[in-house]
Amino acid sequence: MVLNKILKISSVKKLIGLLFIRPYEFTIDFLRFKAMSKKSADCRFKTSLRSIHPCLRDKTLATSFDRHYIFHTAWAARVLSKTNPALHIDVSSSLYFSSIASAFIPINFYDYRPAILNLPGLNSNHADLNSLPFADESVLSLSCMHVIEHIGLGRYGDPLNSVGDLDAASELSRVLAEGGNLLVVVPVGNPNIYFNAHRVYSYNQVNAMFSNLHLVEFSLIPDDPQDGGIIANATAEQTAQQNYGCGLFWFSKQKK
Repeated sequence: MVLNKILKISSVKKLIGLLFIRPYEFTIDFLRFKAMSKKSADCRFKTSLRSIHPCLRDKTLATSFDRHYIFHTAWAARVLSKTNPALHIDVSSSLYFSSIASAFIPINFYDYRPAILNLPGLNSNHADLNSLPFADESVLSLSCMHVIEHIGLGRYGDPLNSVGDLDAASELSRVLAEGGNLLVVVPVGNPNIYFNAHRVYSYNQVNAMFSNLHLVEFSLIPDDPQDGGIIANATAEQTAQQNYGCGLFWFSKQKK
């Protein structure tokens, strides 16, 4: 009775499947495939035990993916397709975003730990988000996505700073030019700090961090996939219902 109850727990079932059933299936598949190769006289490759590389987690009904990183980069690329800047500056966001978007818009990428990227239309350099190497109001198109929540926690070798995220927000606002656009992505939901991984913000907290800017658009990637991929024009109330949602903030600096 107790064992049956335990086996009803999905995580335990998955663990048992991974540890016992899937290796068994893998072995059967390997032997079947080896027999097929021999029967078809396919001599292009050696089917050897020495070269097996078991992948036991991929037999799923649907392709899994990181909802935050797939949807927020897709959102940002679509914003850039609307604004179509002559040059875009990205600070520490996903390398996938900068590498792909640089195919149609020149991008200068900056990171505390610079990445060695060699692609046409993409430059990679070092920068400290708390002291950006740009003059006041000099950047017309700027993004910093899934970054601010980490600043000051020491996770990436940066100095500990309890208000590092506020300093970072101030720097982004400082360098953004009049009429310029800033894309900011952070975890949203019930405000909390998970040291030393990240912070989670409320909708109002993020707006307060960029109080001198105009919010052009706010969209939300909710916790539950059943609630949708990206909720356009989401509300503060919807944001408050999340545990670890993803807030997509498009700010602009109004001309004086």
